[in-house]
Amino acid sequence: RFYTLHFLLPFVMVAFVFIHLFFLHEKGSNNPLGIDSGTMCVPFHPFYTVKDLFGYVCFMFFFMYLVCVDPELLGNHLNYWPANPMKTPIHVQPEWYFMFAYAILRSIP
Repeated sequence: RFYTLHFLLPFVMVAFVFIHLFFLHEKGSNNPLGIDSGTMCVPFHPFYTVKDLFGYVCFMFFFMYLVCVDPELLGNHLNYWPANPMKTPIHVQPEWYFMFAYAILRSIP
């Protein structure tokens, strides 16, 4: 039962968002003074569209440079050393989120 509610609730929320947007654009937002709001509008659509496209193009340029030109820029060069099955590789280092496990294992005699 809870899984059904958990599954259906996002769809219900999306439906409410669409209903809200439909009625908001059907009638318009609240205008208590009754002033014609069309005269004071500034068309921000081109500015925001250009800004978003510029950010997307810059991100994709950097991402494609990273993928196509230098894919190992963010990698570890020690990953290409020949493996020695008799010992742990030197580049495998315990991170801070494993320290609790090492402390627990060392406390066991």
